[in-house]
Order: sequence, then structure tokens, then C-alpha cells
Amino acid sequence: MLGRTDAGPQPFRPLLLAEIFDVLLAEPSPVRFTAYDGSSTGPADAEITVSLNNPRAAAYVATAPGSLGLARAYVSGDIQVSGVHPGNPYALLAAMDQLKWRRPDVRTTVRIARSLGLQRLVPPPPPPQEALPDWRRTLEGLRHSRHRDAEAIHHHYDVSNEFYEMLLGPSMTYTCALYPHEGATLEEAQFNKYDLVARKLGLKPGMRLLDVGCGWGGMVRHAAEHYGVKALGVTLSAEQAEWAQQEIKRQGLEHLAEVRHGDYRDVTEGDFDAVSSIGLTEHIGVGNYPAYFSFLRDRLRPGGRLLNHSITRPDNIHEPRVRGGFIDRYIFPDGELTGAGGMIVALQNAGLEMRHEENLREHYARTCAAWGANLTANWDAAVAEVGEATARIWGMYLAGSSLGFDKRQIELHQVLAVRPDERGCSDYPLRHTFGV
Repeated sequence: MLGRTDAGPQPFRPLLLAEIFDVLLAEPSPVRFTAYDGSSTGPADAEITVSLNNPRAAAYVATAPGSLGLARAYVSGDIQVSGVHPGNPYALLAAMDQLKWRRPDVRTTVRIARSLGLQRLVPPPPPPQEALPDWRRTLEGLRHSRHRDAEAIHHHYDVSNEFYEMLLGPSMTYTCALYPHEGATLEEAQFNKYDLVARKLGLKPGMRLLDVGCGWGGMVRHAAEHYGVKALGVTLSAEQAEWAQQEIKRQGLEHLAEVRHGDYRDVTEGDFDAVSSIGLTEHIGVGNYPAYFSFLRDRLRPGGRLLNHSITRPDNIHEPRVRGGFIDRYIFPDGELTGAGGMIVALQNAGLEMRHEENLREHYARTCAAWGANLTANWDAAVAEVGEATARIWGMYLAGSSLGFDKRQIELHQVLAVRPDERGCSDYPLRHTFGV
């Protein structure tokens, strides 16, 4: 045909990084995005700007899409963020949570891969703060074996007592606080939490309390000082146990309070009047709940009470745990959650009788925000103590947790149970006496 021309295949034009970002977004981004290749996208007047500083940042994100790749690049300093403080990047995570992503078709995926180049599709070594992947951990011991549990606790809790003092404040309490009113301080709220637990357990002078996963001994010291209870705490963290014992001695509570470094399963004493488990269930594995609650039941005298305080999922749908994300690799290796219903079923099946339950989700959102504010206020000292990468990890973790509780992606439940005697007598009053 006259006039026909055949230009042949068009030359390939690589996408710039900002163009890849736009291709993957289903809706406009509320944050500004810039990259080392000179490209940018998003509102020019955005309050928050995310910058990919170097090719390693692109490789981290490309080879581990989702929270893990972004965390690796952020922790390494390969991603910089303006408009938020690294000690409390809540606004960044809330903005990123609004992003709507689209799944690219095969042709688009191939074009993105060619644009990035083979060198960007080879995973760079992860930051040294990252825990081993699940399969590598399995080579060192089965999940929730004693050795592996000890390693997981060491990874999270043996950071530095000095760092935790900056983060948690004078109470040294790393569990959800209970805010009695809007204007309450973190310290007031932590005292209020411990006191509510004590009242739910019906503590009285002369009683014996076992606190499993006791942390820095906050519940042990509260029960001894304010209720005259002989309290034993157990923690897998050597640094926590050392700090707690020193604080017990400083307060003159040695005659009533003790914190041991060890596995709760090594406690041989029994006939406790009460057992508190505050923030431990998240670490033991859902499959181990029957053995866990049976063990705690056996530590109680008939009529003794158990208070279980734990982060939970917002549902009870059984799904395989997704491993390998930011929380698993940087915060809680081998951590696992279920819904409050699943937890109640497990303790009931262990022969315990559930008497009261409440959800403190909003309180934990507020608690995490308070810890983030402490980290921000002590940022320079925290960085000097643990390094900027670890401080960044904690800022991201606390902000993400606060957002998760705000959005009901996770919850916090307290469940009060009792061990009935062989005739079914619970030794429980006709109505709750602990109030709110």
C-alpha cells in the first residue's frame, strides 16, 4: 500500500522510580516521593516527603515488597523522611496506610523489572538488627522450644536497661497502661493498671502471687508494696531480672518480693493464691496454650485466680501465621496472636473458669503513643545508647502499634479466671468487687 511505513519495534524506555511508584498506585499519594534518580511525584506541598537515597533502598523495596523491605531501607538510613520525627513516625504510617495499591499485569511487571535492572533484584544483606528468617531459626531449635524462646526474648528485651528507662519512664513497665481519665499521665496509668490487676485477683496481705513473664518486676513490686503479698516473678531476660532485683532491694521489699531469671516452666512451687500473666501469652505460641494454661492452673490452689493480660487479634478466624514481616524479623521473633475467644476457650479447656473479660484496646494505643513521646524526648540519648538504627526500629514499631490499636487491627484483652475445686466451688463473690 502506498504511503505505508514500518517503524519497527519501539526502543525500551526505562521507568524512573517515581514513575514506578505512580504505576503501582491506584489513587494519588498524600505524601511526596523523591528518588536518587531525580524523579519525584506526589503533592509538592505535602507535609511528609519520603526519599529513596540510593540504589540499595530500591533493591530493599523491590526484593521484599511490603513492610519488611521498607523497614530494611528505613533502618539502614537508605530512606529518609521529612515532616515527622523518627522517634514517632505515626503521621507517616497513617499516611502510608491510606495508599491504595494496584496489582500490575504481567507486561507492566516485566517493564518494572527491566527498569530496575538485575542488580536491583538481588536482595542486599539485611541490617544487622534483623532476626534470622524462620527457617534459619528452626535450624537452631523448634519454635517455642526453651532455647528458641530464650533467644527470642533476648532479641527483644535485652537491648539495654538504660534505653528502656528512657522509653518506659520510672515505672519500667512495658505493657498496656490503664488510663483512668483523659488527662492521666503514663505513670498514673501504669499504677492504675497494676492496681486493677491486684484488685481483680483479690490480693490481700499474706497471700502468694506468681507473676510469669514479669519483666522488670512492676507487678511483683506493686503487689508486695501496696498489698502485703509475697510475690515471685519469673523472666527469661537476664537484664530484666538483674534490674528488678536491684530495684526490689532499693525499695526494701526483699522480704516479700523476688524476681528469678528463668523459664516459667521451671517454677516448681504451687498453691499460689493468684497468678498474673501480663504480656507473656503473645510469646508462647497459640499451639502451646493448652499446656500453658494447664501449667498455670496447676500452680494455683483451688479457688485461686488467674489474670491473663494479652494482645489479641480482632477475630478468632484460624489462619496460618504470616511470618517474615517487620514485626517478626525486628520486634517479636516467633510471636503469635489469636482472638480473645480462642484464648478463653483454651483456658476453659484447661479446667479454669472464666469470670470476667474486658478489651483495653484504646488504652494500648495511648500507651504506645506515650512511649513514642518518651523516645522522641530522649532521642539523642537513645541513639547514643543503642545506635540510630535500633532507635529508628523502635520509633517505627511504637507508631505502627499505636496505629494498629487505633484501627482495631489488634486488641488488648484482660481475662480473669478461677480454678474451681473438685466440687465446682470457685470461692468467688456473687458480684465483682474490683470495680473499674
